[in-house]
Amino acid sequence: MGHWFSRNIVEPGKLPLLLALTSFVVTFLVTRAVTRLIRAGKGPFGNVSSGGLHIHHVVPGVVLTILGGFGAVGSGRHGIGAAVFAVIFGIGAGLVLDEFALVLHLDDVYWSEDGRKSVEAVVLTAALVGLALAGFSPLGVNDLTADERQNRAAFILTLVLNFLLVLVTLVKGKFRMAVIGALVPFVAIVGAIRLARPGSWWSRHFYGRRHRARARSRIRTYRHDKRWVRVRRRVQDLIGGFQERVPGRGSTPSS
Repeated sequence: MGHWFSRNIVEPGKLPLLLALTSFVVTFLVTRAVTRLIRAGKGPFGNVSSGGLHIHHVVPGVVLTILGGFGAVGSGRHGIGAAVFAVIFGIGAGLVLDEFALVLHLDDVYWSEDGRKSVEAVVLTAALVGLALAGFSPLGVNDLTADERQNRAAFILTLVLNFLLVLVTLVKGKFRMAVIGALVPFVAIVGAIRLARPGSWWSRHFYGRRHRARARSRIRTYRHDKRWVRVRRRVQDLIGGFQERVPGRGSTPSS
């Protein structure tokens, strides 16, 4: 059954990636549900401690990620071993990225404003893996024909050009577009052409004496953030539960 599924539904060799993505998303959603119940004081769940030390779920997540990653490398992309290790890796990655903000800040910011970075990291990762699963290759390599791939000069030139577009987008302060642009070149082209965000490396070095460009950049960024930040925060609240009120309780540490 697994062989038929991987051969007829999923592109050959991509079944482990599909399993890893599925286990990653499911683990994140289940973990968020459990931590929200713990915060609200509901259900049979509770924080895990050992000798007075609160153990965050990023700890078992790191262990599972290492186990699944090395196991996947050793087992190849086919067979039951690859599928099992892909699931283990996805579970570990889900646990780790759910507490990405804690690792980034080296502080328990799970339910704080900084904790939103965890949700953003998970959504971005899931989107990128989904694009890769759909057939998008890094830096637009999938756009090349078989003849172009045989032509080393065209192949290398395409890679370098797309890499430069991603780099320009990144130094213009558009991190999300740069990451997605590595898989979808059109996004990188748009990011590289449009004005840089205020405070970015590009803005500091190229807009110093270009007052009109600097002013347009600020206005455009303000309008963009005013339009999309509220939407993004609502999605983060829906997924992460940041705005949920817990009567009589403060900000409880995550599990």
